[in-house]
Amino acid sequence: MMPTVLVFTGLMIAAATFAAMLWSIVFPNRRLWPPKRYTMATPILVWVPTFTLFGILIVLGVMEWGNLPIPNWLRFGVGVSLIVAGNVVVWSEAAKFGVAQTGGAKGTLRTSGMYRYSRNPQYLADIAMIIGWIVLCASSGAALVGSAGIAVLIAAPFAEEPWLKGQYGSAFENYRTKVRRFL
Repeated sequence: MMPTVLVFTGLMIAAATFAAMLWSIVFPNRRLWPPKRYTMATPILVWVPTFTLFGILIVLGVMEWGNLPIPNWLRFGVGVSLIVAGNVVVWSEAAKFGVAQTGGAKGTLRTSGMYRYSRNPQYLADIAMIIGWIVLCASSGAALVGSAGIAVLIAAPFAEEPWLKGQYGSAFENYRTKVRRFL
């Protein structure tokens, strides 16, 4: 019963977040992401769903550990490697960016570090961590919720780019022409 509730909750969080991204893509002047104004509520609205979704992935993975037929060499070799690499990228870039700017506050256009290779290295790293966890825990529930989370992470840059263009103008356009969205 508990895994079913967690899967449902995770899918609902991902669906709501994905809907917010789609809304922001279709209606950039009335966007939800990035927020038009960064307020005291913004970190709560950004980080609570994010950490809840990651928490659900972890709990599902532990509860359903090994219920998918993934070989151990793949689980521990590839899964752990993706988790470690993803964490290194996310936390090193978040440290340079700052938690507030990572969560939607206005700041400076980042084009150095991992941003030299991808316009969205943190999203790619988050995707790597999710895939790594799905492979490591070999959990069907984590795979389902993780796939929904990956869809959100793929949609997010499409919601952000009109804002980035408006915020940074020709500097962003120049950067966009030189660096790929993902890889």
